[in-house]
Amino acid sequence: MQNQRSHAHVLVVTYPAQGHINPLIQFAKRLTSKGVKTTVATTLYTVKSINVSSTIAIEPISDGFDEGGFNQAPTLQAYLESFKTSGSKTLTELIMKLNNSGTPVCCVAYDLMLPWALDVAKDFGISAAMMLTNSASVCSLYWHINQGGLNLLAKQETLAAPPMPGLPSLDVSDLPSFLAQPTSQSAYLALILDIFGIREENDWVFCNSFEALESELVEALMAKWPVVMIGPMVPSFYLDSRIEGDTSYGASLWNYDNDQCLKWLDSKPLKSVVYVSFGSMASISTEQFQEIACGLKASNMPFLWIAKELKDNQLLELIDSIGGMGLVVKWCNQLEVLAHQAVGCFVTHCGWNSTLEGLSLGVPMVCVPQWSDQPTNAKFLAHVWKVGVRAKQDRGIVTREELGNCLREVMIGERSGEMKSNASKWKELAKRAVSVGGSSDRNIDEFIAKLLKPDQ
Repeated sequence: MQNQRSHAHVLVVTYPAQGHINPLIQFAKRLTSKGVKTTVATTLYTVKSINVSSTIAIEPISDGFDEGGFNQAPTLQAYLESFKTSGSKTLTELIMKLNNSGTPVCCVAYDLMLPWALDVAKDFGISAAMMLTNSASVCSLYWHINQGGLNLLAKQETLAAPPMPGLPSLDVSDLPSFLAQPTSQSAYLALILDIFGIREENDWVFCNSFEALESELVEALMAKWPVVMIGPMVPSFYLDSRIEGDTSYGASLWNYDNDQCLKWLDSKPLKSVVYVSFGSMASISTEQFQEIACGLKASNMPFLWIAKELKDNQLLELIDSIGGMGLVVKWCNQLEVLAHQAVGCFVTHCGWNSTLEGLSLGVPMVCVPQWSDQPTNAKFLAHVWKVGVRAKQDRGIVTREELGNCLREVMIGERSGEMKSNASKWKELAKRAVSVGGSSDRNIDEFIAKLLKPDQ
């Protein structure tokens, strides 16, 4: 069977952002570990940042901005249009090259942000799999709009979205920002709605989640919306340990030295440290920075804070202002930090990758969502999965007092024990999903079986 599987060749095409690259590389690793030949395609600007096992080939395609990627583009709209034009051409050339190399591509698994990859796959007559890098719950909201079951909110005064199958009640503040404020992020929203318009044209739609985590949605929409759960796409070392040497994603658009962080954590008591990070894309205002700094300092809890936005002189000033309770660095290996026994709480922006990492490693969370799918993820973390609290905002800012209250509630409050117990439960369920015979593991095996016998 292993030799037979090596005749299947999946081309995984990523969008060049950290939160998209990581799960798609993990999917490639899962396939490779099961004997499937896998190639990962990413932009010329990001290809040099990927360092994975030699069993996975990494190939460049172009977004039209080969020197600087997204930052080189004048607008988001210009970037997306350029990527479609240049990406379609170079992806076509790549598939032709791979098809002449001995093992033709039989499936293109592409990031949902790259819907034009479906057209390229169709041109070659090969299978296509859309990869959803948000939760299935968030994606179902876009699907409902596409199906006419949910209208975009025209007025900000609207207090709640109508009930949706498999979802909890959602206030406007719980919705993805693309829906809560549709006019402010119209380029992203237009792309996303186009994506769900072509959903049925794909042979598979995969989601980086697992069935136990979103069981109510799976049950409510199974017949109408056949999304296949294959996650969590987190390095195997932190889950089932079935992929040898898989201790990190193998891709980072940021430079870091984790030794300093780990040595500092080694000196701290069990479950005493607050870890603070707002991810690779989210940025926070100067005022919010100040409130977080004051809130952390006043908490009297040791903290590790990732402050990627700060220049070196600003970083030094911040370190001086907060005293000796905390360590502030520009970036770190988040998985190693979350897995450390000293970490007791994760202050997070609730990006989907960070959400899955916190759940997979059993760390309770304080939710400080910024945009995109993060408000919805925060709603689930606090009220559905019950592993944390969502910080309330005052005119768009989480105050120092509110942050302090949330930290105390998670670390030592009356519900602290419940949150820790729930976090441990989800950690075990995440591990079970990707282990032998687990729901996500079975779904990947079924995908491979269909690749090998496409007519059945």
